[in-house]
Amino acid sequence: MPPLPPIPDAWLSPPDLTVASTVQRDLAARVTPEGAPGPLRTVAGVDVSSFPRDPAGRIFAAVVLLDADTLRPLETATAMRIAPIPYVPGYLGFREVPALLAAFAELSRWPDLIVVDGHGVSHPRGLGIAAHLGVLLDRPTLGCAKSILVGAPAGPLADARGATVPLVWKGRSIGTVLRTRPGVAPVYVSPGQRIGPEAATAAVLRLAPRWRLPEPVRAAHAAANAFRRDWAAANGRQ
Repeated sequence: MPPLPPIPDAWLSPPDLTVASTVQRDLAARVTPEGAPGPLRTVAGVDVSSFPRDPAGRIFAAVVLLDADTLRPLETATAMRIAPIPYVPGYLGFREVPALLAAFAELSRWPDLIVVDGHGVSHPRGLGIAAHLGVLLDRPTLGCAKSILVGAPAGPLADARGATVPLVWKGRSIGTVLRTRPGVAPVYVSPGQRIGPEAATAAVLRLAPRWRLPEPVRAAHAAANAFRRDWAAANGRQ
């Protein structure tokens, strides 16, 4: 894969939360939450895993590249990095993105779309982890989260697969509440970079033919946990 673009240190490892907040607002201004990724040949799912209460702050990241039609995994890349800041709600990108960038650097090719287990613009400062990663990579990226960070559904959600309502915060739509399976809790989809809400929602529905979560996210979740377990076994950590 071509080398990653140069990234200022503060965009990954800010010295404090005041700077981190400023960086998030600055990067949020670079988000383009519109458009569509074009023909989908490949899609990447990304996720991370970590040890509970790990004083070292290790982050185990996985990127799984899948064929967009068959959803068959084509390639998996992993990387472990030490989180530059402790866990603070709303600043997850700074903990996870450095490890994810390192994993992306190991892929042989760019995906046509990146699906992140987390939020895109549905974030207090408009820069959830999917938007943070998408801006730094400048690739079509969306967030698919299991719970709401900010906002509320604009109304009741029908039980049918594919049912949607806007996710609204402070009078504006910041994402979509999407039912991927009847009788199952919805997911929360938001643009990360270079994709609009409608295209992001359609992509998630396409990539989730059987389960609540899209296959790229499921594959990345399994790969990140397996990577952490393998590292623990190799390093004598239970």
